Amino acid sequence: MSRGSVTNSSSSASIQFFRGTDEKAVPEIRLTRSRDGRTGQAFFSFDQPEALINPEQIGEIIGMILIDEEGELITREVKARFVNGSPNAIEAIYTWKSDADFQRFMRFAERYAQSHGLGYTQTGDKQSNE
Repeated sequence: MSRGSVTNSSSSASIQFFRGTDEKAVPEIRLTRSRDGRTGQAFFSFDQPEALINPEQIGEIIGMILIDEEGELITREVKARFVNGSPNAIEAIYTWKSDADFQRFMRFAERYAQSHGLGYTQTGDKQSNE
């Protein structure tokens, strides 16, 4: 992990599809965890993200970078969703394989929520932003 381009306040967090360019669209995030809580996934859905404004750049998206004061979390599981031949959403999956990885992701999620004035709801084992 790199401490990279985080220069804002200590609670600052951002998401990037192109290194150095923060995505302004706020995603819907759903979490799933295994019964023992060790493994799980966060499903991100960005409707009308700025990363899709220039369709020629879609091929340049190589992943989703979650950045905060601790460094970066990166996933390569990213795809564009198309409607009538035009890109209109980005979906990404971040996977963790240990409780420590989950706790790290949750620290990022809390910072991201604070940075963007969000909250989250929890129902059973599922959590999502509001």
